[in-house]
Amino acid sequence: SASPEKKMIFKGLTVNKEDMNKLMLTPLIHYPLPGGSALITFEEAKVAQRIIKLREHLVELSCGELDELDRCRMEVLAVPVDILLPSALEIRLTQSSRSILVSDLPSLDISKEALLDKLELFFSKTKNGGSEVESREFLEDSHQVVLTFTQDGVAEPLIERGHIQVPIGKGKYKVRISPCVSGDISNLQLQPSRCPRTVLLVGIPDVLSDESMRDALEIHFQKSSRGGGEVDALAYVPAGQTGVAVFVEDTG
Repeated sequence: SASPEKKMIFKGLTVNKEDMNKLMLTPLIHYPLPGGSALITFEEAKVAQRIIKLREHLVELSCGELDELDRCRMEVLAVPVDILLPSALEIRLTQSSRSILVSDLPSLDISKEALLDKLELFFSKTKNGGSEVESREFLEDSHQVVLTFTQDGVAEPLIERGHIQVPIGKGKYKVRISPCVSGDISNLQLQPSRCPRTVLLVGIPDVLSDESMRDALEIHFQKSSRGGGEVDALAYVPAGQTGVAVFVEDTG
């Protein structure tokens, strides 16, 4: 696809019934960069728009006190950065009939495998309301565990209990048992969005080292006499190479 790769993080917090359908979406967009290009982010959006409007820029590469005829320059083009952001999202949720989500786990000095063994041992016993465990999975991002039983009808009574004391090591810890819900994106609509403070520079020849080229570009584009301003970040990809820029939400 010609579209950039998009990674999205979905975070939902249910407080009451009015909040049931609310979702906070944080874009994390991977944008491919061709060789001979640079991304430059300015502190002010008006500077970026001014650079784009000028379009063609003659960047001076020499740093010494040379005569006008001895100076080396290169011409680069400044173009806007357009990315795709979600405008509408629909998710189809399905609750598993054989899985539970175990949370509020204690922070102990044991390995993840040892913790999973303790949980599987406890929840596999019928006297604890469990049954034979088919699989277990540790969710790294949330420090939660998904346990899946071999039989139907085991998960629901455990979920109704809400909390249960589980012996781990020398102590007993109260863990939370919740439904295990999986979601599939049934509809995702995207709309183009222009980065307000970032400019893509293209047509950069491979005539300087990476560091020298970055310095030359930053020196040029921070000068107000050339339409520039304070530079917040700059990334350069030499000709013959490729790169990926990661765009996150602008909180500035």
